[in-house]
Amino acid sequence: MTSLDLSVSFQESFKAYDVRGIVGETITAATVEATGAAFVDVLGLAGQTVLVGGDMRPSSPEFAQAFARGAAARGANPKMLGLISTDELYFACGTLSAAGVVFTASHNPAEYNGMKMALPGAVPVSSDTGLYEIRDTAARYLTDGIPASGPGTLSEQDVLADYAGYLRSLVDLSGSRRLKVVVDAGNGMAGLTTPAVLGDGVLPALPLEITELYFELDGTFPNHPANPLEPENLRDLQAAVVAHGADIGLAFDGDADRCFVIDETGNPVSPSAVTALVARREIARAKAAGEDTPVIIHNLITSRAVPELVATDGGRAVRTRVGHSFIKAVMAAEGAVFGGEHSAHYYFRDFFNADTGMLAAMHVLAALGEQDQPLSVLAHEYEPYVSSGEINSKIEDKDAAVARVRARFAGQDVDIDELDGVTFTARDGSWWFNLRPSNTEPFLRLNAEAIDTATLDKVRDTVLGLVRE
Repeated sequence: MTSLDLSVSFQESFKAYDVRGIVGETITAATVEATGAAFVDVLGLAGQTVLVGGDMRPSSPEFAQAFARGAAARGANPKMLGLISTDELYFACGTLSAAGVVFTASHNPAEYNGMKMALPGAVPVSSDTGLYEIRDTAARYLTDGIPASGPGTLSEQDVLADYAGYLRSLVDLSGSRRLKVVVDAGNGMAGLTTPAVLGDGVLPALPLEITELYFELDGTFPNHPANPLEPENLRDLQAAVVAHGADIGLAFDGDADRCFVIDETGNPVSPSAVTALVARREIARAKAAGEDTPVIIHNLITSRAVPELVATDGGRAVRTRVGHSFIKAVMAAEGAVFGGEHSAHYYFRDFFNADTGMLAAMHVLAALGEQDQPLSVLAHEYEPYVSSGEINSKIEDKDAAVARVRARFAGQDVDIDELDGVTFTARDGSWWFNLRPSNTEPFLRLNAEAIDTATLDKVRDTVLGLVRE
């Protein structure tokens, strides 16, 4: 493959928010080295520290070194963080006031790897903040070569202990009743961060009895894919929670920036319920610190129970489109204390407006541990509605499918908005649904919610019948 062919294929791995490609095909050591150089040039980082880390995927160490070579060639000073989760990168970018990159493909299969980039303060690098300029510059360097500059200085730093201490400073679990917790790390980075934060790996023990599932760091994912969004990947955790008589189960994705929660009966607690629970805690804390009306961000797929609870607790809910770069931008603009998404990304002002699954898990543990009810009872308060989850339909002509749905509901007592896809809301409050086209696949995604199962079934089946006809 020529350098021109390689640059073209590599450009396909640049998405709106990060880089993800197939190792040896669309992402290689050569393309990563060029990206490291472009990262420094586009963001003006010559002479500055650039943080570099990676997850447990077999290619991550090689790619981290390649990125550091490219960055150093353009005059930056790479600081190697070693094995890190994605939220460890955000912590490091926030506390060290430096830009950085973590090599990870999150929940994608083993043959993938990629890059998540952040500016000082953990501000995300996306298509709106230089990612595509980095792509184009890297492609040019692949063809023409990386211009030589004064080489930067390489150093190393381990941030795990500081990361763990920082999270513990935000949520104090030392006074919790003793909880039995099963954690499924999915052979991902939570196998490193969980013992540090929740165990006694680097800090004193907490009143938590932790049962470990798949804590061995293995980017080939020998047990199950590190994607807890898929129900089949939760089955081992659900069984273990029941078998051990545990109070709670936690499942992390591969780079540990998302966390899913299982109650003591083995049933999932919806990310919307987790959002509402954490929002209540963060509103109360912000009010105690003197804020009049703390702001909570939620995307439009999140249960309407979230804005209702926020209003009841004296906060202000702000609805946004799906996607972490949008959430983070609105978090910053609104000065929001917390934000949550239906995909189990949770964002905290005290964590540089970035997402961290571990901090969300700690809030759930704290809420559970400060009272005597089981999690199933506690979570029920935050799940008053019935939801469909995300249902994908493979549709070539997505616009025509949406048009059929519009025609069916036209003239009815329904409000329609187009914040992200199209959302239809019954004015009597009995149901809503959103149709959102995928930007990269021939899928039309349906999310629906209703006051009861019968209403949800009727709405869901009606919409799917129109979409798939």
